[in-house]
Amino acid sequence: MRSGVVRRSFVERPVRFPEKPGGGQVEEYPAITHVTAEAVPPRTRIHYEDPDAAERLAVDITERVGPCCGEEIPWVLLCIGTDRSTGDSLGPLVGSKVIAAQNNPFHVYGTLSEPVHARNLKEKLNEVHKLHRDALVIAVDASLGYPENVGAINVGVGPLLPGAGVNKTLPPVGHIHVTAVVNVGGFMEYAVLQNTRLNVVMRQAEVIAAALLGVGRRIRRVPAAVTAT
Repeated sequence: MRSGVVRRSFVERPVRFPEKPGGGQVEEYPAITHVTAEAVPPRTRIHYEDPDAAERLAVDITERVGPCCGEEIPWVLLCIGTDRSTGDSLGPLVGSKVIAAQNNPFHVYGTLSEPVHARNLKEKLNEVHKLHRDALVIAVDASLGYPENVGAINVGVGPLLPGAGVNKTLPPVGHIHVTAVVNVGGFMEYAVLQNTRLNVVMRQAEVIAAALLGVGRRIRRVPAAVTAT
């Protein structure tokens, strides 16, 4: 892209969440700001077993959030998934951990008790848009990928398409996305998600929750109460 061209910047196509066809603005979530292509960090991938994973993710997300919004802009954490499937429970696990933390800076949607999934996603998007119209939305979801990428946590600017890996057509969500590769994709996706190891999903969720609370500590000066182990 030519230097100086200003646009809404989206990431390259992830394994499970392809970019919005045709690019452009995500209608459900008007962007907080325009940013130059040079200002957008490349997509980041960190394995959950990295001893510094939570800290590195917090620094990375902070770099992406910082240029997008000031103190007055609310943050929405939209955690997608269901507790009915082990692999797809990553989002609700993250949401539950973050909402349980004291003084967390997010309006959290998607927990184990109140999950956000394919059946209610549009309803929740309308609710978020109505109650937090100018919010920065960080979307979290599980994904399937290549065997060598299982365990990785990905962070990027732009929306994700929940359900794309299991051939569901759902609205793109998020100004910033965080996805975790919980298992191998490419065949029998529903069965793969059902047979994903809970230990992997739990540890990824702990790292992501700790990182998100670390972002709040850096930008909004709130204490973090979740520690990744």
